[in-house]
Amino acid sequence: MNKQMKAILPLIVTAIVFFIPPPEGLSVDAMRYLAIFLGVVLALILEPLPGAAVGFIGITAAAGLQLVPQAGGKAATLGSSLQWALSGFTDGTVWLIFVAYMFAMGYEKTGLGRRIALLLMKLLGGKALGLGYAAALADLVLAPFIPSNTARSGGTIYPVVKNIPPMYNSLPDSQPRLIGGYLMWTCLATTTVTSSLFYTGLAPNLLAMSLIGKAAPGIEITWMDWFISMLPAGAILFILTPLLAYIVYPPTQKVFPDTPAWASGELTKLGPLTRKEITMALLALLALCMWIFGAKLMNATLVAIAVLCLMLIFSVVSWDDVISNKGAWNTLAWFATLVAMASGLGRVGFLKWFADVSAGYLAGHSMAFIVFGLLVVFFFSHYFFASLTAHTTAMLPILLATAVAVPGMDMRFLGMLLAGSLGIMGIITPYGTGPSPIYYNCGYITQKDFWILGTIFGLVYFAVYAAVSMFYMPLALS
Repeated sequence: MNKQMKAILPLIVTAIVFFIPPPEGLSVDAMRYLAIFLGVVLALILEPLPGAAVGFIGITAAAGLQLVPQAGGKAATLGSSLQWALSGFTDGTVWLIFVAYMFAMGYEKTGLGRRIALLLMKLLGGKALGLGYAAALADLVLAPFIPSNTARSGGTIYPVVKNIPPMYNSLPDSQPRLIGGYLMWTCLATTTVTSSLFYTGLAPNLLAMSLIGKAAPGIEITWMDWFISMLPAGAILFILTPLLAYIVYPPTQKVFPDTPAWASGELTKLGPLTRKEITMALLALLALCMWIFGAKLMNATLVAIAVLCLMLIFSVVSWDDVISNKGAWNTLAWFATLVAMASGLGRVGFLKWFADVSAGYLAGHSMAFIVFGLLVVFFFSHYFFASLTAHTTAMLPILLATAVAVPGMDMRFLGMLLAGSLGIMGIITPYGTGPSPIYYNCGYITQKDFWILGTIFGLVYFAVYAAVSMFYMPLALS
């Protein structure tokens, strides 16, 4: 599909829905807002423009048409519409995502992330399976502090790991299965697991929590609540991933005696730990400890901002680094607009209408059946999305609205169950999560193999996650 069609299709969908008479129970303004929302989601999928630009266009159109009423149902004004359009920029979760990108920059600038990856290669890299677990452990160590799995895996792990296959003449066009294919797939699969394991392991996790809090006010899930809830399924999948890849997509060479020596040489080039690396490590541990143990003393976003201030004070990063980080500012604008767009669905009354309609279809089914059905829909609908952020924004508010209408539904459990699946669902397609195109285009894994592996791992991940979490998570959150 060419760029012109990608730009025209969202406009066509918006125009069609905009002029469709609303169904009974839904206002004209709600239908028109839905039209803009659907156009935004389709544009996020097709990407005729950057996601942040699409979000800005969406909130501007909705605000300009005054489609979103004030709190309490009062008619919208120009002032209230502007206030709604900018509401995402005051959302604490959005700023937590922004600051976490600064943590990733700190790891990169100090070289600490590369040092950790090389150290693990030195310790575990003598055998193929050991290499797989070394790459996995490097991702695990970085995941709590780097919410962009693209920056974590694509920007930190991949640049280190890509040097290993050529050492043994495993190249994309020559013996890719010798070690390259196994290693690249293990890196990608692992980062999807760690993205689910930690609240701060994936940016859409934080977005999901914000949307859950809006759908069911009063619900709060802390960093530690998330970790405890995800630990059993996450630990099983983390331990299983390199081994499963070793069985399903085995390397043809099993022993690699030169890798530890190569990693040791690279570490020697880095020299001893620098003051900035040590400072970055201590500040990262401080943030993690405060997220785990200090939730009652300080909000998670405030912790992140305070640690960023310390990073500036101790010159781990400079203010020029902060203001020049286009990725972080782009993400801030992107998520802020999406948070506002998602909240608008509730303000115009669409979510209540949808929940009332859905409740009729769910009546008579057991609670377990309903919860499992919602998880299946949320997980496998990711085949239609090239962005976990777009998926979260489009699907999560609607499924939560459906669940709210079910009498007796434990919304804290359901919200956590759905949000926790965001990372692992990224494995199912070559476009499912940020690092996917990096590993897909590296040339070590054929297109056919990529889809087959995505299907196998997706089914295994879903089965383990559903079987463990549906029984354990309600206990963990009680």
